[in-house]
Amino acid sequence: MSSTEPFLLPEEALEEKFLASTGPGGQNVNKVATACQLRCDVFRLGLAPAVYARLKTLAGSRMTAEGEIVITARTHRTQDANREEARARLAELIAKAHVAPRKRVKTRPSRAAKARRVDEKKGRGAVKQGRGKVRLD
Repeated sequence: MSSTEPFLLPEEALEEKFLASTGPGGQNVNKVATACQLRCDVFRLGLAPAVYARLKTLAGSRMTAEGEIVITARTHRTQDANREEARARLAELIAKAHVAPRKRVKTRPSRAAKARRVDEKKGRGAVKQGRGKVRLD
């Protein structure tokens, strides 16, 4: 799976709940439940073990002990907009988990680089050697 295409969320793994929201909406927020709390059962997604481990790390405190990711969206004034935002954030999180980190390749300095380093050290040592006390013999 490439990181550009969004992860398709199966409906049976999702559970939506609408809550009374804070934020924009004036007195309307006291009457209408517009905030969307999206719960996703990670085990129903059928992820590979490595992807699951990365998702668990990325989700952090948003993942419960039962293996559910809880995302709350409350920035918009309508249920539909908050639902879309929650789903987009979840899909983005899962897509990020599918991207494997690149392996670090060990590098070694070349023989010439080692020789240059030793020569520079000797040069600095010679400069410091010349800073000794002056003797008047």
